[in-house]
Amino acid sequence: MAGDIKNVGEKDFKTVVLDSQKPVLVDFWAVWCGPCRMVAPIVDELSEEYKDKMGFAKVNVDEAPKIASAYSVMSIPTLIVFKGGKPVEQVVGYRPKKDLQKVLEKALAQQEIG
Repeated sequence: MAGDIKNVGEKDFKTVVLDSQKPVLVDFWAVWCGPCRMVAPIVDELSEEYKDKMGFAKVNVDEAPKIASAYSVMSIPTLIVFKGGKPVEQVVGYRPKKDLQKVLEKALAQQEIG
């Protein structure tokens, strides 16, 4: 993996994602998912480009079904940006890099409420 992308599961999701001081992009994926394999290199590139601004994590939905269910992940790949422990942006399915960059920039620009 290009940047520092953490593979997280049910034991460390809260610590790595929800308790993070920086926004975190979580890639919900599975080994058997073709579009997931297409989006993975893009997420790797983004993790390198945005490594100072946000964290990156991957959740294998087959290994952590409770997390996928908790965030209503019905299709994969699903990419969710968490900020302050809450989901703020979500993308379902394969998208080109420029679309994902817009999502990240939007999430980074949002002011935290509270």
